[in-house]
Amino acid sequence: MSDLKIDFTWTLFLDRDGVINQRNFDGYISTIEDFKFLPNAIEGLKLLSKQFSRIIVVTNQQGVGKGIMSEETLNDIHQFMMDTLKEEDVDIDRVYFASNLRNAKKDRRKPNEAMALEAQRDFPEIDFKRSIMVGDTSSDLKFGMNLGMKTVLVLSKEKVDLTPDLKVKHLKELANEIIK
Repeated sequence: MSDLKIDFTWTLFLDRDGVINQRNFDGYISTIEDFKFLPNAIEGLKLLSKQFSRIIVVTNQQGVGKGIMSEETLNDIHQFMMDTLKEEDVDIDRVYFASNLRNAKKDRRKPNEAMALEAQRDFPEIDFKRSIMVGDTSSDLKFGMNLGMKTVLVLSKEKVDLTPDLKVKHLKELANEIIK
């Protein structure tokens, strides 16, 4: 990644669960109390925020569509995440989420491109060829690949059938790869 010459014109797209916070493989992060930052996530984001002009979170959250949590609760979780990161001098420009169920008629879920296109409408300077998508699932990687982004896989117990541009254990490792 260090050979990409990443400068402040680049955008970092991040999945949430399994990248920023601990993922619940058996359910959903449905309360603020459930939201736990992954080890090295905050430290990694502090370093990455100095490298990228924009940091955008794109997350599938069908727990809302299933009625497990309300959209208001999801927004509260995201506000908690952003406030905690802000205290560490990390600005998340925006969080986009897909609350619909899988295969809904208007499906915003990754790997569909809707959240990225919405981010580009909100921030017209975003160039997908100068963007990196970081995720822990095949749908995250496919999302990035569909848009021509570089892709980074955060390793977990999730089975992934696509080959990313880079594999890392956590966001701090990604930051170190970009900075070197």
